[in-house]
Amino acid sequence: MVERAWTLKDKAVLITGATNGIGKVTAHRLAAQGAHVTIVSRNAEKCRAVADEIRSQTGAVVDWIAADLSVLAGIEEAAAEYRARNDRLHVLINNAGAFFAERLVTADGYEMTFALNHLNYFLLTLRLRDLLLASAPARIINVSSDAHYGGVIDFDDIMGERKYSGWRAYSQSKLANVMFTYSLARQLDGTGVTANALHPGFVATGFGRNNSGWVGLFMPIVHLFALKPEKGAETSVYLASSPAVSGVSGKYFANCREKPSSKRSYDVAAQEKLWALSEQLTLKTVPAPSSAP
Repeated sequence: MVERAWTLKDKAVLITGATNGIGKVTAHRLAAQGAHVTIVSRNAEKCRAVADEIRSQTGAVVDWIAADLSVLAGIEEAAAEYRARNDRLHVLINNAGAFFAERLVTADGYEMTFALNHLNYFLLTLRLRDLLLASAPARIINVSSDAHYGGVIDFDDIMGERKYSGWRAYSQSKLANVMFTYSLARQLDGTGVTANALHPGFVATGFGRNNSGWVGLFMPIVHLFALKPEKGAETSVYLASSPAVSGVSGKYFANCREKPSSKRSYDVAAQEKLWALSEQLTLKTVPAPSSAP
């Protein structure tokens, strides 16, 4: 049943990677609908500036948290800071991510693409899950990519230690986003909290420009043919704000419409294996705030 009463007015929204690109546009549009928005990004000065900008343009309540979401400590810090300031969360948008042409390793010893693009989504969501449950109806939105269609979860070399390709690592992480979403949706069934993933399109943002070499040189040219951030943000905004998707969960969207994801993404055994591995890699020391539903 469609919940026609769904509105973002006075609802609490948390969005990561929101100081530029589709994340910033999404934060602005949701704030303009009356949401209380908290943005998360690594650079404190950018966070403050973007929050001030959105606040001045919309008159909405806009808060910010500076945290490095590529490392477990940063994710824990972001979740703890949000919890310290808020007792509710209606919409969580996991948007932060990047492409790395060369293999980098985080302070935790994990390959950077998998850590930032997947483990970040996984751990932040689990750390805030009890707030989402207490605020239900609530929505979890995971920004993935059609790059996942070519992705394979290589459980034998998930960190790319034996063989690394930037595109292979990226497509694997985006497939992980979709599989995580489907696992999460099953766990949350009947709770009033939904989980969906989306493809924003190839958007002209800072994507890929963090790289040196040919990738860094090539990306500005490719971006000439990419979507504007305003267009790329449409599906994120739709999933956060539309009454039409109330109760819709465990789906993949593009252009504000549901569509099938890759055949691999529906492998329940692989989804459960990925979940177990993600728990092993992220929940090693600190127990979650509450048990799973």
